[in-house]
Amino acid sequence: MNHENWGNVVAEIHILDSMAPGLRGIEQFSHLIVVFFMHQSAFDSETYLARRPRGRSDMPVMGAFAQRARHRPNPIGVTTVELVEVRQNVVKVKGLDAIDGTPVLDLKPYLPAFDCRPQAKIPEWVERLMKGYF
Repeated sequence: MNHENWGNVVAEIHILDSMAPGLRGIEQFSHLIVVFFMHQSAFDSETYLARRPRGRSDMPVMGAFAQRARHRPNPIGVTTVELVEVRQNVVKVKGLDAIDGTPVLDLKPYLPAFDCRPQAKIPEWVERLMKGYF
């Protein structure tokens, strides 16, 4: 699986027609948070509970809860995306790191007051891991 350039991926999220009125006003936001179910994830605790991120030998062994890996005890994904366009029941976004057909559980507007923490600290290995990701 290619883990690079997710930031350039443009995807469409199709909302049930009956839920389309819930999109009203969402076009006023530049970014959204997408919550999704990683339906093809297969968690095996012996393999994924503690492992090297992306299986890379230059990464430290880390627990599942210290990573954003797809194979998780509870396969819930959360990604902040750029909102590109809204048409009726279709929301076009950029940067969604989910595969085609992934069930979307919720959309939320990105609110910097809640969602941005400028003083957040991350370990050095994460910076190396993310190089080329976006």
